[in-house]
Amino acid sequence: MTMVKMVAVDMDGTFLDDKKQYNRARFQACYQEMTRRGIKFVVASGNQYYQLKSFFPDIASEIAFVAENGAWILDRDEELFCGAFSREDVNDVLDTLQRGNYPNLKYILCGRNSAYHFNTMDEQWLVKMRHYCHRLKAIDSLADVGDDRLFKFALNLSDDYVDILMADIERLHQGAAAATSSGHGSVDLIVPGLHKANGLRLLQQRWDISSDEVLAFGDGGNDLEMLVQSRFSFAMQNAPQRVKDAARYGAPSNNQEGVLQVIEQMLAGEGPFAG
Repeated sequence: MTMVKMVAVDMDGTFLDDKKQYNRARFQACYQEMTRRGIKFVVASGNQYYQLKSFFPDIASEIAFVAENGAWILDRDEELFCGAFSREDVNDVLDTLQRGNYPNLKYILCGRNSAYHFNTMDEQWLVKMRHYCHRLKAIDSLADVGDDRLFKFALNLSDDYVDILMADIERLHQGAAAATSSGHGSVDLIVPGLHKANGLRLLQQRWDISSDEVLAFGDGGNDLEMLVQSRFSFAMQNAPQRVKDAARYGAPSNNQEGVLQVIEQMLAGEGPFAG
């Protein structure tokens, strides 16, 4: 039987169903067995750490988080890594966003202490964002964030302009900011190299786990590096084709509890885990 020592899950569109829920009893049974076998459970998401840990109130202090697409890594409440843009790069990216022709562009800045939005940002969109950012503060200027470490821009715009914006970021900010899309008009600007795969590598080094011993699940463009890196990589049935092409295997959709189905298969030593 093939040995898996780490299970890493994306959240939206992967571990969570479309109602942002998961089968807690079924997961708890899987988690207890993984814990018994010494298999590490990692939440790897583009979302805010404070939001992510709210999904796991009973075990948040026992598991690891690769939050903010890999910018902030925590294991059992201990910070292992926290990346950051230089303040000069933040200002340069803001200038591009404010000067560019991206109709209906909305964005927040994400940091260790909180996420931030300018007071001019659309309130209806902010209502939605508060579901993803349990800490979200209004600011008048960048000076209002103080000495917080800023490591991500979370953007939303028309799908028609996503490719244009991403190309502009690549052209104007190469080496300073990288753009990744999770679909539905959502784009994250991250510190280059600080993606989910890098976060998993830091945890793998900590636990002496090779990529051949990692089971990973994802459904979006921000999961690509993680899926390519992990031997047992599963794209959800609801994922776009480019994500399925990056993964080695396919899982049932997020609304069919596909992650839990595959974890149970892994624990039983079935399918690709039988070798």
